[in-house]
Amino acid sequence: MRIPTTSLTTHNASLSPSPPKTASQRRISGEMQTVSAVTLCFLLLITLSTTTNGHNITHILAKDPEFSTFNHYLTLTHLAGEINRRQTITVCAVDNAAMSALIAKGLSLVTIKNVLSLHVFADYFGSKKLHQVTKGSTSTATMYQATGEAPGTTGYVHITDVKGGKVQFTPEDNPTQTDVVYVKSILEMPYNISVIQISEILQSPEAEAPTSAPDLNLTSLLQRDGCKAFYDLLSTSGAIGTFLSTVDGGVTVFCPSDDAIKAFAPKYKNLTAEGKTSLLLYHGVPTYNSMGMLRSSNGLMNTLATEGANKYDFTVQNDGEDVKLKTKVVTAGITGTVIDEEPVALYKINKVLLPRELFKGAVEADEPAAAPKAAKKKKKAAKKGDDAEAPGPDSSDDYGGGDAADLTANSGGRLVASAVSVLCLALVFV
Repeated sequence: MRIPTTSLTTHNASLSPSPPKTASQRRISGEMQTVSAVTLCFLLLITLSTTTNGHNITHILAKDPEFSTFNHYLTLTHLAGEINRRQTITVCAVDNAAMSALIAKGLSLVTIKNVLSLHVFADYFGSKKLHQVTKGSTSTATMYQATGEAPGTTGYVHITDVKGGKVQFTPEDNPTQTDVVYVKSILEMPYNISVIQISEILQSPEAEAPTSAPDLNLTSLLQRDGCKAFYDLLSTSGAIGTFLSTVDGGVTVFCPSDDAIKAFAPKYKNLTAEGKTSLLLYHGVPTYNSMGMLRSSNGLMNTLATEGANKYDFTVQNDGEDVKLKTKVVTAGITGTVIDEEPVALYKINKVLLPRELFKGAVEADEPAAAPKAAKKKKKAAKKGDDAEAPGPDSSDDYGGGDAADLTANSGGRLVASAVSVLCLALVFV
């Protein structure tokens, strides 16, 4: 058999070694590989950030018309925004027929919000987890429990894996309700959000108890429940006008107790008129922040006093169910809630917040003394720079006091991010 000349030539050429690359060619090739590696890393990180963070319950439920009424009331009661801010959560949706039965009761919008809050769990329950409940039964806290509106443990729901593959849901304060069962999974994003359908509305006597419409008049709210002294300062300084002008767009007020104002009076008198106004405005945030939001959205907050180079911010950091406000000078704790109803939130705190802009280097006399060793460490750290930032929030802090599912999700995200970082370094330096 005769082999064509052209075929032989091609065959031989493929067996011949390629000519060695020049230094310039090797450099260009290396640069192209580096660019490709960096591009790949960038795309991986973008994908990671968009897939591990955030969800939109309104968009999720909008895909199925049978949940339109439930979806509508999540928006109307502002629960949708609360759900979207959570990192680990389960939403138990009901169809339009079940919602019609709830609406027919003639409950106020505030009461409907309490009822629907009972349908939002502070843990992740996908279809598989529901059918593999440890020992066949467990209890989970709901958003209703987290708001503090539920007395005792009435904001909990029992989940039971019963015979025949059914999963049953029973409110803590209504053990006779046994007709609410799991229907299907709507969406699962482990361990971020699970949206499931249940057969009926969870009926809770406490959640359905008549609730009057809240008083959202900030002027009257500030004159009760231990905030009178703070209100008097706002009135005499004229700062009250700024607070009132922000109500429609949302406002959060941190009111020092009457005792805290009394103890702070000598220092307050020494401030200039401008300083007094800035101090008072420092206790207001120009957005609505529910208690649940404060517990889950730790970090820096701008205040009504923020202007130009004057940051006038502080750090919100939760410690389990407790929320603390940390300035560079003092740490105050939230001790009570006067009102938490969008667009107004008013919380009592145990100390006056001291901005660094007005109290540089000052330390309150009533701050607990640090242990000798700790004091030395802090003193050495202070020498490195006066502009050191206040401690940031713990990355494991989350809604519901940091349950196992939350910690798993957070640590999993960090592991993936670390893995991507290592991969990127490997690709760049290969």
